Amino acid sequence: MNFLEERIVKDGIITEGNVLKVDSFLNHQMDIQLFDQIGAEFKRRFEEKPINKILTIEASGIGIACVAAQHFKVPVVFAKKTQSINLEGEMYVAEVESFTHRCKNQVIVSQKFLSEDDHVLIIDDFLANGCALQGLIQIVQSAGATVEGIGIVIEKGFQAGGSIIRNLGYQLESLAIVDAMDEKTGTFVFREQKEK
Repeated sequence: MNFLEERIVKDGIITEGNVLKVDSFLNHQMDIQLFDQIGAEFKRRFEEKPINKILTIEASGIGIACVAAQHFKVPVVFAKKTQSINLEGEMYVAEVESFTHRCKNQVIVSQKFLSEDDHVLIIDDFLANGCALQGLIQIVQSAGATVEGIGIVIEKGFQAGGSIIRNLGYQLESLAIVDAMDEKTGTFVFREQKEK
């Protein structure tokens, strides 16, 4: 069991509807030492790629992406879920559906922060049905940039998102893949992953 799987077993809470709550360390209260380990692992897995930018989506991906960016020494761009008065100029826009919030959002990135010269690593906290990732991929493609890889902290292997993204041909690296979880017993089954 890797460092992240151990933490999920220790502090993750399974709630009704196959929801995995990791808000005590990942996406509400953030364990920065854990984030540093996550960033180092993403760097190790994508070391051969010419990444010059990290892209994520607000809000939960931002902290992870920022700590990971320190390992890559590149800037982070995050897709915004709401239009605001300080967004100016031309925008890349994609529609995404949120599994957690059960709603559709338009996500927006200013064109001045993504161009055809960019080699992008997409990072997010969770992968469930893959809609957010497909929206981010669409934004990168709209910019003429290259998706060099996708780093996910926790993938729900029992939902379709991972298969969809891998079938598109992207290098998708999930640090923990939960294939099953039981709300009654509080137990998890993690996918065996080959050491990379």
